[in-house]
Amino acid sequence: MSSSPKRAFGSSAKSKRKEVNLDLSTARQMLPLVRSIVQDIVDKQTQLTRLQPEQDSLDRHRHDLVWAERERRYRIQEEIVSTEKALKVIVNELTDLGVALIDSERGRVAFPTKINGRSAVFSWQPGEENVDYWSYEEEDVRRPIPNDWTQGTPLRLKGKS
Repeated sequence: MSSSPKRAFGSSAKSKRKEVNLDLSTARQMLPLVRSIVQDIVDKQTQLTRLQPEQDSLDRHRHDLVWAERERRYRIQEEIVSTEKALKVIVNELTDLGVALIDSERGRVAFPTKINGRSAVFSWQPGEENVDYWSYEEEDVRRPIPNDWTQGTPLRLKGKS
């Protein structure tokens, strides 16, 4: 998993799971757990980013390595495989919550919803206090959530009254 996903939410193949639509209140209530999971993802991604250049260098010079360097090469390979497996498990935790990872390096996530009958997402990334942005699924632009969505005016979600 050394290549990080950087794509708009929903751009991957549709899963066989039931479509999840979260309202803003639910997304904000989920944030403490999501924040913790995302921190683990960012940590694992940082670890991979740190290990990969050393692995690449050792791989390029593998025929000229002394035993200690060969041992280090094997240890790094094992660490990368272990970290990638752990990262996959952590990303699956997020997916099981119905939340999509948009960018593993930044830690940006998307909470799927419907706005005016269209697929949309609320988004959050580390450094932000709350879920304060949204966009339609096919857009890359993050828009601030309007104040009236949080001041008692219900967000119109398809299938809800």
